[in-house]
Amino acid sequence: MSTVTQPQPTIPLNNGVHLLAIGFGLCHTPPNATVEAVETAIRSGYRLVDTAAAYLNERQVGEGIAGSGIDRAELFLQTKLWISDYGRDQALRAFDVSTRKLGLSYVDLYLLHQPVPTHFDDTVAAYQALEELLADGRVRAIGVCNFDEQQLADLIAHTDVVPAVNQVELHPFYVQPRLRDAHARLGITSQAWSPLGGVNRYRPADPNAVRNPLAHPVVVGLAERYGKTPAQVVLRWHVEHGTSAIPKSTRPERIAENIDIFDFALSADDVGAIDHLDTGVRGGPDPNAIDPERYPLTIPD
Repeated sequence: MSTVTQPQPTIPLNNGVHLLAIGFGLCHTPPNATVEAVETAIRSGYRLVDTAAAYLNERQVGEGIAGSGIDRAELFLQTKLWISDYGRDQALRAFDVSTRKLGLSYVDLYLLHQPVPTHFDDTVAAYQALEELLADGRVRAIGVCNFDEQQLADLIAHTDVVPAVNQVELHPFYVQPRLRDAHARLGITSQAWSPLGGVNRYRPADPNAVRNPLAHPVVVGLAERYGKTPAQVVLRWHVEHGTSAIPKSTRPERIAENIDIFDFALSADDVGAIDHLDTGVRGGPDPNAIDPERYPLTIPD
C-alpha cells in the first residue's frame, strides 16, 4: 500500500485552527470493520478522522487510533453530537461519553449532527454547551452539520461563537452554491459528506435510475486526461474549492486512492465543468425533516 508523501493542504478555520483538506469518513462503517479501517487509513497518510456518536463506532475508532501508534498531536479527530442529546446538560454528558469511548481527553472538532427545527431551542442550548467545551479547552473548534442559510443565521443570532465548519452533502451533482456563498460571507468552512456522490448510489431516489457522478462523461474524461481515477478528480475538485472532504471506504486500495490527490491540480475551466454538473437535487435526507420522533435513536453509554 502506498503512503502519501506530498504535502497535504490545510484550511484555516475562523479561530485559527487548521483543518486538513482530506479526511477519512466512517459513516455506515460497521463496528467490526472500523478498527482495521482506521489503522489502514492512518498508515495511508490520513490525519483527519471523522466519526459521530450516531455512527455507533466511536469505541472502535478509538481502538484503531490506539492501535495505529500515531502521536495524538498529529491527528485531527472530529465527532458529532446526536439530536437525542440536545440541550445543555445532555450535550455535556454526551461529550463525556464520546471522549470516554474514543479514549481521548479532547477532540479537535465537535459538531451538532443535525439542526432540529421543531426543537430549535434545544439545538441552541446544545451549541451553547459546545461553546462551553471550547472555552474549557476540551475541543479545539466547534461547528454544525446540515444547517441551511437561515438556520445558520438563527443559530448565530442566539450564540457567541460562529461555527467553524458546516458539514453538508456536497458533490458534483449537489454543489450548493448559495450555501457555500453564505459560508464564505460568515467565515464558515464547508466540509463535504458523501463527497463522491455515493449517497446517490446507496440511497437512490429511483433504484432504476441511479445517478453516479463518478460515471459522468465529464468526470471520466478529466480522469483520463490527468491519469487519475474519477474519484481522485472529484476529490481534487473539492480541494480546488477550498472544501474539506471526508470520503469513506473499507477497501485498502480505495482508502489509499482517495488521499493520493496532491500531485496534480485541476484548471479553473475543469473545476467549472464539474460545477455545471449540479442538479440541485439532494441525495440524502432533508435536514428540515429531522426530529426526535422520526429518528428516535438514542446513544448507548
